[in-house]
Amino acid sequence: MNNLLLSLGLGAGLILLANFWLVCLACLSAKQASAAVALATIGLYVPYSIIRWPGGDVFAIRLAIYLLASLVCGMLMSARAGGKSLHWEPAVISGFFVVLAVLCAAFATVSEQGLTPSLWRWLLPGTSGKREVTSVFPGVISHDFQKKEALYNEYIQQVERQRERGWQVQKGWLSQPVANGPMAFRVAVQTREGEPVFGATIGGQFLRPSNSQQDVAFNLVERTPGVYETELKLPLAGNWNLVLRIQKGENIHEVRALTQILSR
Repeated sequence: MNNLLLSLGLGAGLILLANFWLVCLACLSAKQASAAVALATIGLYVPYSIIRWPGGDVFAIRLAIYLLASLVCGMLMSARAGGKSLHWEPAVISGFFVVLAVLCAAFATVSEQGLTPSLWRWLLPGTSGKREVTSVFPGVISHDFQKKEALYNEYIQQVERQRERGWQVQKGWLSQPVANGPMAFRVAVQTREGEPVFGATIGGQFLRPSNSQQDVAFNLVERTPGVYETELKLPLAGNWNLVLRIQKGENIHEVRALTQILSR
């Protein structure tokens, strides 16, 4: 289904093979083999994950499945060696965690990549006309201080400087905004005293809340002193978040807004 489920299956398979090899060829008991493989898994996977961090949820799912695979393998081979059947209680507990981990992996996959076309057609209702839908939930993050705490103080200081600077920013479309149609977007920047802010560099992004793959970046060109324009297309109708960055020298001014695009 995806790389996560594939890595879970391959990792669990290798762990089962390692347990089988230690019991059959190295002549260890099932419990010794299970403990040795579990310790080796932690010793190998944890440093690898630190170097190539996959995210806390993926790390926890993989580690839990790998350790559980070694535990289940040890219980099965130990019961077989003793001529006994596996008790239903550990079997039920192990099965519960296996199902839980697979469901978590599936939910993580859907949130990042969306449903496959076959599942999408089976689970979701049909759409009317040319309306486009998506099952992806990437989220929208308009500034990086949410990811790195060290940038938060810098962001707060920038907001304070921006308030003291008092630039006045007017922005908008020059015609009715329609999806997939060329639209002129204008930004006018003035100082607190009403003087045009000329010679600035202005760029930004229109962020699609439902699908970050549809985000559109742009740069504006100064047409007259303090007035900047560009022509762009937004592929889908609906709500878009605007993040605008104005820079002149060392002064940086950020504006955030919401716009609605109509369907053709």
